[in-house]
Amino acid sequence: MTNLKSLAKDTAIYGLSSIVARFINYWLVPIQTAKFNAAGGQYGIITNVYAYISLLIILLTYGMETTFFRFMSKDGENPEKVYATTLRLVLTTSIIFAVVISVFLQPIANAMSYGDHPEYVWVMFFTVAVDAFMAIPFAYLRYVHKPVKFASLKIFNISLNIILNVLYLMVLPALKWNPFGIYEDGFQLDVVWVFYINMVCSVATLLMLWKELKGIRFGFDMATCKRMLSYTWPLLVMGLAGQLNQAASQILFPYFFDGSVEEARAQLGIYGACIKIAMIMVMITQAFRYAYEPFVFSKSKEKDQKETYAVAMKYYLIFTLLAFLVVIGYMDILRYLVGKSYWEGLRVVPIVMAAEIMFGVFFNLSFWYKLTDRTIWGAYFSGIGAVVLITVDILLIPHFSYMACAWAGFAAYAVSMVISYFAGQKYYPIHYPLKDLFFYTAVTVVLFVGMLLSNQHLPAWAAISVNTLIIVCFLAIIIRKDFPLKNLPVIGKYFQR
Repeated sequence: MTNLKSLAKDTAIYGLSSIVARFINYWLVPIQTAKFNAAGGQYGIITNVYAYISLLIILLTYGMETTFFRFMSKDGENPEKVYATTLRLVLTTSIIFAVVISVFLQPIANAMSYGDHPEYVWVMFFTVAVDAFMAIPFAYLRYVHKPVKFASLKIFNISLNIILNVLYLMVLPALKWNPFGIYEDGFQLDVVWVFYINMVCSVATLLMLWKELKGIRFGFDMATCKRMLSYTWPLLVMGLAGQLNQAASQILFPYFFDGSVEEARAQLGIYGACIKIAMIMVMITQAFRYAYEPFVFSKSKEKDQKETYAVAMKYYLIFTLLAFLVVIGYMDILRYLVGKSYWEGLRVVPIVMAAEIMFGVFFNLSFWYKLTDRTIWGAYFSGIGAVVLITVDILLIPHFSYMACAWAGFAAYAVSMVISYFAGQKYYPIHYPLKDLFFYTAVTVVLFVGMLLSNQHLPAWAAISVNTLIIVCFLAIIIRKDFPLKNLPVIGKYFQR
């Protein structure tokens, strides 16, 4: 019982801290889009560079976090040697990466269309090398059950990033102060300082992990290293395939956009800013994931586990569809989360949110191959999704600009979701309540159309009022069909017939 309480406590702290950190980081969007006009393309640079980073962090950690946990608890392995070997291995690959980037900086910058600003490439790729190495001591904190320190350092990193961004983008321009020549040409802001701020935050966080880094003194064991590399390479493939579904569009866009580099960056910036509103769905899905993943495995040996998974799928879909309608219904308010120059891209929000809902369904469906030890299927599904996404991007970006990116993600997750469902019904059949799932989806589509008409043809205050009524209608349907008020604790007795 004590172990279970400890697990619940750690899970709550990790989950809550991750969501809080993501929420805090979310506020970089209104700050940066308010100061970087869409036409200037600076936010497009941020979107593009961070897409590369999301892939590089997978490449440079190459599944070693998961591998570290596996070998630290594996019989016959020396935990001290495993930790020291992991630290030294990831440190070595991070240093090699940083050296390669330094030596070939200009050709790499030219290939990324940043030949005039190679510092963009250098500072962010150096930062990702630091972050990759830092992932191991953070994994160690989880291994030794120090969730408070883990959460504190994560929130410290992001909070410091916010503070320095506010200082650079808002406070210093207001004071008309020009320290170290940061501002030029009438206090024009340079996006490179956003990258430098990120680097400072990463280095500062790494320094605060100095106690955990002492584990490197236990040396490097080649035999352990070989065993770990043999275990980790499939994880690398799965990680890269999965992350491609998130980042490929932002990387490919400048290469296939039919226009100038400057215009491509401007359009990508609009897309990158507006999908941040859709990331509300990502936070909801992540919150569900933190609660649901341990729940699934804890139920895996119970007789009625399949029925439980089916019901959980229905309630996940109901909750996310409600969130979808809330975001669309109050878009006239939520649009202020991004600068006005980016508002033309808000039309991607419902598409991207729908894609994220399908990703959540795919996540629910994915447990069949986890519970049956067929994890290779996860790589197949992610890989197929990535192929669909890249194909749609290449074919449609020249014609439809960033709208192609939104639909590419939609298509990729839809395909992954559908094939995962049919494969799962073959190897681990679960009788999902398809009738209810389709019913709620159809109702949402009808209400969504009503909201679109409301947003397009009514003043903002009237649209918000109408949309609120639509949301109340959806809630009424949910309550009548699946959440009868009479079952509620305490107040339920007042709804008894």
